[in-house]
Amino acid sequence: MTKQIPIILFILIFSLSQAQNSVDKDKTFFSEAISLNINDYNKKTNKAYRYKKTERAQFLFDSLVKHCLVGTYIDNFSINCIGKNKNCFNDYQKPIFLLTYASWCVPGKGEIPAFNEIAKKYRNEIDFIVLFWDKKHQVKKVAREYNNAIDIVYVDELDNRDSFIIRTMKHSLGFPTTFYIGSDKQILNINRTVILPYDTPYEKSYTYNYQNVAEGVSQILDHEEKLLGQTVFTIK
Repeated sequence: MTKQIPIILFILIFSLSQAQNSVDKDKTFFSEAISLNINDYNKKTNKAYRYKKTERAQFLFDSLVKHCLVGTYIDNFSINCIGKNKNCFNDYQKPIFLLTYASWCVPGKGEIPAFNEIAKKYRNEIDFIVLFWDKKHQVKKVAREYNNAIDIVYVDELDNRDSFIIRTMKHSLGFPTTFYIGSDKQILNINRTVILPYDTPYEKSYTYNYQNVAEGVSQILDHEEKLLGQTVFTIK
């Protein structure tokens, strides 16, 4: 009987692996969806910007997100997290509020304080992440502005082995861009962060950014509630 245990365990692990592979085959990942649609999107948006049709460009972005990207799944690519042991997106088990940025971007006066406040309030329900497309020494300079309820991660494009995923995520949508991601890693929505003029009064900037982040949090929590409703509980 003892000799059969390793075989049984092997069969169980293999079966679980096959089941997971079957589930993954039914998923469309972000990198796949964006690579199929990005060339057509770029041609149309470049034309819109060339003729200064900014509303048309925004319409094209919203259409790409709504019809091609919402419902896909975030790829499990490698990241570096400042001060925490997080190496990839699958290390996060909670839903994710992901803001992509670059260290040279200048945030509005109330942007970071509003984000810090929301993150402190919902840190037990959601993982808040700011992803910088930059090198470590550049990221560390700005990381201190965020409180510890927010994970500061960075991706150095030249050193990351998931270069294809990075290219499609960074260069296709630009930054700053916000991703709302469920605990099942499904992308619920993607928004471009509107940067207010730097001379915008602090109160106005704070209020705008707080409301913007709060709206994203609501979308994430609504998704999690639906997932919970789909969970089958058994009492033994």
